[in-house]
Amino acid sequence: MGGRVHVAVPPTLRGAEPFRLLFAGQALSVLGDRITPVAIAFAVLAIGDVTDLGIVLAAGGIPFALFAIAGGVVSDRVGRREVMIASDLIRTVSQAITAALLLSGRADVWMLVVLSAVYGTSAAVFMPALIGLIPQTVPSERLQEANALLGVTRSVGHVAGPAFAGVIIAIGGPGEAIALDALTFAVSAACLIALRPQNVAAAEPVEEEDRFAARLRAGWSEVRARPWLTWGLAAMAAYHVFVLPAMFALGPALAEAELSGASSWAAIVACFGIGTVAGNLLALRLRLRRPVLVAAVALVGASTQAAIIGSGLGTAGIAALEMLAGVAVSLFFTLWDTSIQEQVPPHAVSRVSSYDFTVSLGLMPIGMALAGPVAGELGLHATLIAMSAAGVLVALAWLAVPDVRRVRRPVAEPAAAADPDAPLEPEPDEAPPAAGGLRFERRRSAVEER
Repeated sequence: MGGRVHVAVPPTLRGAEPFRLLFAGQALSVLGDRITPVAIAFAVLAIGDVTDLGIVLAAGGIPFALFAIAGGVVSDRVGRREVMIASDLIRTVSQAITAALLLSGRADVWMLVVLSAVYGTSAAVFMPALIGLIPQTVPSERLQEANALLGVTRSVGHVAGPAFAGVIIAIGGPGEAIALDALTFAVSAACLIALRPQNVAAAEPVEEEDRFAARLRAGWSEVRARPWLTWGLAAMAAYHVFVLPAMFALGPALAEAELSGASSWAAIVACFGIGTVAGNLLALRLRLRRPVLVAAVALVGASTQAAIIGSGLGTAGIAALEMLAGVAVSLFFTLWDTSIQEQVPPHAVSRVSSYDFTVSLGLMPIGMALAGPVAGELGLHATLIAMSAAGVLVALAWLAVPDVRRVRRPVAEPAAAADPDAPLEPEPDEAPPAAGGLRFERRRSAVEER
């Protein structure tokens, strides 16, 4: 009766590392991010039509294709934390202006288009900087745990954010919901200002007159030097172009035509969200020697999402399978981000991750635009199955790349723990040091990863 309940807190959040500040700011900011799309949709539809809504959403999405790579270069050059603070402050102002226009009744569609473009540009430079900053806030052995914890906040936000937005809009309106989002960005900026990350190893020397172009080329060279990464980017692009439009465009259409409409789709999306939470909690516990290989296998499972929606199994069957797909999606993204942070030199992480965001979020509007017309020609079920088939085939091609099976998780040298900045000499028959004073383990163990 009088016993205490002990809640297991991951070591990454118990320690004194700056990750706790990063986590706190991102957990709140992600909730605001999930509130905004619902609020913007209702705000635009109140003063315009569906076409206007598409334009506003496109204005926020296109900057990922245009500015993410530049954001990665700038982040690696001037500092990830500094870029993130600037991005949060700009989004605080843009969302505050949006909220003020809506609350005063003076908003026009063109104003929301401009503000959406400002918001999207700031988000485009923020994300590569975030991937690069995480290794500066935790010890190398806790990278996967840190990525999984941030993944949990995103997964919970996917489920709780829209519901929270509905309550706020019902009580107040879209303006109040977006004002809350502005506040979350201000809190995130405050957390980043207080955060003191570890220093990054010195970047490669470049000529002053060609600094930006040289750093851009150096980032692409890091991608090209790793076949698992080059093919992984192709698989990532296929997933976002072919598979994800099923969740955003064709899924709701199928639910409306063949299931119970919005209630069925809400149940399917909620189960998918529960699966993503479970996947990230699983990633907190897994200790994998070959995370790239497991990530590739998980992407194969994640790419079945479209076929599951088009399977004709009914709401319960689709929801159950989408929950399993959600587990695979979370494992893939957590292990993918962790692998980039572990395998790429510290000074180039943001640039490499910027290619990730460009080929994924930047190209996704193409799939969104084509999904409807293709479904009109081939039929809804045939299109959904074809979408998954394309995604699965590219994911399998990535899985077949020998480099995917060769990459091992780096292990810390004892000397690195005492002096992280001390250079390490490669041991005979071993690969050169990896990022952050780590070396790759070349031995093949008889015990496979769990």
